[in-house]
Amino acid sequence: MSIRIKLFLTFLLTTLLVVLGMHFFTRWSLEKGFTEFVEKRQQERVDKIIDVLEEYYAENRSWDALTGNKLKWISLLWRADPHQHHPPKWVIKQAQQEPEQWWPPRTLPEKINSRWPPFGLRVMLLSADKSILFGREELLSQLHLHAIQHANQTVGFLGLLPGNPVNQASDIYFMERQANLFFWIALVMILLSALIAWFLAYHLGRPLKRIAAAAQRLAVGNYQARLPVESNDEMGQLARNFNDMAAALEQAEQSRKRWVADISHELRTPLAVLRGELEAIMDGIRPLTSETIKSLSGDVMRLNRLTEDLYQLALADQGALSYRKVLLDPVPLLQEDLAAFIPEFNNKQISVISTNRLPKPLLINADPDRLSQLFRNLLTNSLNHTDQGGQLEIMIERLEDNLVIELADSSPGVSEQDITHLFDRFYRVDGSRNRHLGGAGLGLAICSNIVKAHEGTLVASHSPLGGLAMRIAFPVTP
Repeated sequence: MSIRIKLFLTFLLTTLLVVLGMHFFTRWSLEKGFTEFVEKRQQERVDKIIDVLEEYYAENRSWDALTGNKLKWISLLWRADPHQHHPPKWVIKQAQQEPEQWWPPRTLPEKINSRWPPFGLRVMLLSADKSILFGREELLSQLHLHAIQHANQTVGFLGLLPGNPVNQASDIYFMERQANLFFWIALVMILLSALIAWFLAYHLGRPLKRIAAAAQRLAVGNYQARLPVESNDEMGQLARNFNDMAAALEQAEQSRKRWVADISHELRTPLAVLRGELEAIMDGIRPLTSETIKSLSGDVMRLNRLTEDLYQLALADQGALSYRKVLLDPVPLLQEDLAAFIPEFNNKQISVISTNRLPKPLLINADPDRLSQLFRNLLTNSLNHTDQGGQLEIMIERLEDNLVIELADSSPGVSEQDITHLFDRFYRVDGSRNRHLGGAGLGLAICSNIVKAHEGTLVASHSPLGGLAMRIAFPVTP
């Protein structure tokens, strides 16, 4: 079942429940309210009949003149009826034909008997001692009695048989008409709800269908799949997030392809050199001397460094690069690594100035071996890419809650475009640079991973000396 059908059924069923609930509640409320109204009206009619009977008793001082006078009894009942002052002909006719205890009539015309008997046919008259004056003995136990009083004394009772208070033709017609009206209103609302539910399901299902199709294209490797952003609601945000994800996957795929190509290229170059030298030795073109062996060893060492760097990056990507962090002061580590590089800087006549502005040692949570690897990589980068006779300045200071170490060297510098890619793998500012100097372009990528693992930041910028500045910030342990 498609999402559009599910949405349609969900909207429709929800609306259907609401409409039906409103229909039945409104109908119940109407019937209850109308019944209460009719019951109140019935009580008013009972009070009216009692008033008529009390008036009759006050005039006659007894019920003797009324006893057995069927027509008089009927006329009193109907005189109290505000809707019908004269009894129907069939009532008078039946009163003349029936025996003494005939009220209420045992048989009613079909059009009346099909419903509850009218109000006047549910009334009986009893004396003060509850003996029947007008009525049938077998109905006595069903009566609801209402006292008839004269001079603060009970002189009789008006008995009312139970029945549906909604028995007037106008009342019944009104209730039936309202029931039919409610039914048609509910039906129209359900049909309108179905149309609205279908529209909403189509409107919401269409972007979801597009997203599903785009996701399917993405799953088979089409990373150029994009979605149009047509709104600023959640659907629009979902489309934007999908496009961002697709762009990230496309970039990751391009990086993967470039990564594989770069690895192949970087491995092929030293292997080709090594193979060429070995073939030259085998063909007798190049003698096997200590210099030749030293050259071969250098090629093997460069190949070994490359594979080691690749291995370190692979471990970092998998989160498997081991760190044994302890509280330490990184400044002595930096000074120790710098001391090991001083002879090489001197050989290139590069002056090194180290300034420590810390008033006291600061501790960070770090792995000393990884920090040493970080410092050596950065020092190697400055050594290889600083012109002879240049300068390297190292600044150590505290900025807020961070220990900051900055290495700034002199020319040559790098362009603004190159700075943003310095930490990309296999990236070189100069593609033709000698690999014997520049390496494979993995050193700064490894540095970036090490700094991130220590919850720090590594930022490259233009150096005031004309070269490159590397700024490391480590959070200080309180």
